Amino acid sequence: MNPNVIHVEVMNTYHLKLTFENEEVRVFDVAPFLEKGIFQELKEMSYFKQASVAFGGIQWPHEQDFSKDTLYLLSSPEIA
Repeated sequence: MNPNVIHVEVMNTYHLKLTFENEEVRVFDVAPFLEKGIFQELKEMSYFKQASVAFGGIQWPHEQDFSKDTLYLLSSPEIA
């Protein structure tokens, strides 16, 4: 079972810096999803910046979301 996201920091490059409950910090690239259906709205940076933690994953006001599993499995460890 993958850990929950406990904090999100939105980056200007359509990346999310995520802190998981196991204290890992990982980076998730949203760019590959921006041309798909409901995720197209995320191309507007002011809207993209409204990402928030919900139910262990990330969501936006119009209910676009990524589960904790997607976020953990498709993210990369942060490089210091």
